[in-house]
Amino acid sequence: MKKIVCFGPGPKFKGGISNYNTSLAKAFDKLSNVEVTIVSWTQQYPAIIPREFVDKTSKTDFLEGTNIKVKYITNYNNPLSWTETYQFIKDLNPDIVIFQWAIAIQGIPLGRIARKIRANTDIEVIFDLHFVIQKESSSLDKKFTAYGIQPAHTYLTHAYKTVDELKELYPNKKFLVNETGKRATTGEQTVIKLYHPIYDLFQPDPKFDVAAFKKEHNLKENVFLFFGFIRKYKGLHHAIEAFKKVADQRDDVSLVICGESFWKTLDQNKWSTKLKTALFGAAKKVFLNSKSDEKEYRPLQLIDKLNLKDKTLIRNEFIANEDVNKFFQISDAVLLFYEYATPSGVESLSYNFKMPILATKVGHFPETIDHGFNGYLAEAEDTDSMAAEMIHFLEQPIDRNNVESMTKKMSWENYANAILGKGKQLSAPKEGEMAMES
Repeated sequence: MKKIVCFGPGPKFKGGISNYNTSLAKAFDKLSNVEVTIVSWTQQYPAIIPREFVDKTSKTDFLEGTNIKVKYITNYNNPLSWTETYQFIKDLNPDIVIFQWAIAIQGIPLGRIARKIRANTDIEVIFDLHFVIQKESSSLDKKFTAYGIQPAHTYLTHAYKTVDELKELYPNKKFLVNETGKRATTGEQTVIKLYHPIYDLFQPDPKFDVAAFKKEHNLKENVFLFFGFIRKYKGLHHAIEAFKKVADQRDDVSLVICGESFWKTLDQNKWSTKLKTALFGAAKKVFLNSKSDEKEYRPLQLIDKLNLKDKTLIRNEFIANEDVNKFFQISDAVLLFYEYATPSGVESLSYNFKMPILATKVGHFPETIDHGFNGYLAEAEDTDSMAAEMIHFLEQPIDRNNVESMTKKMSWENYANAILGKGKQLSAPKEGEMAMES
């Protein structure tokens, strides 16, 4: 019996990393002779961050029907809980603990916990890297990351771009890079290059009346979708401006925007929110470049400014799990016009609905999107290019069977088996990718 710990936000939390950690645990749970436990944060970030992270909307229980146990124990703001977390994992005595690494600020608690596990047990410590180079430009990010992920025996990445960033972070380390889960035996450090698996938490509803929904909300024949938290790097402002250029040429298009504004989830009139906002604002001035501050980012104001109100449907809120399928089923393509990117949970979610992707040529997107086959790629921060690819899609639609064929190998089962060392080579390795010194 293999025992696995999936450390990361449990299913009560919002967001892609919670969905990801839950999906990974469910993948292990489906394998024979595997026992899995989710060990979760109770609070993931410094208490001054003015945001609600718990999902208080959804009613769906993603763990229903599984044997997965969940322990909410780790409080970012309480170092005593870090020791309790280590002890809890040690007492479970798993073969593997997999830490979800998605933000540099968690480097201190995760680094401490992982070091204690590595120093005092025989448990294999794995870091599942959603990034190495942080999206935001904090002066401390590199130090937090280097400290946080250093104790790993093994790294998982979702793109070769992340592998390259790992080599940049640790220029003197030797890495064995592979896609099968083979572990290094001669002094190198193992990097298993995989992918962002296709979410199966959300499924199309065959009974959902797409035509009635579109009629009720005055949606046109062709619908573009922006989905997920509204963050500046995701380029919603570019998507709206590009859509305006398309709408000026055609009257058969609509834009649907679904997602909550990342920094507007608390009651702004409460004194506690005002205090957190003031403290967090002061901290950002110290640690972030001014261009990374999203305080004044309000892309939805462009809807009125560009006279697009009658051509858009906006749900500026967290979408309950049980309602997610509706917005993908009414849409024809997903817009991911990011300014920069690490592997995207929205992309993975879209593929579960066989949705073509219109994205920018940044991050991993050129690895996962074959231009003209399962989506189209535009130039980053170039709304003329984005609009041109939207028109391109309307004139030459993507066959959804192509989308499905590109993602068959990107299953959670294959992902889990690779972690257990039972994976298969999914693509040709990059030249020189086997055991090398960066």
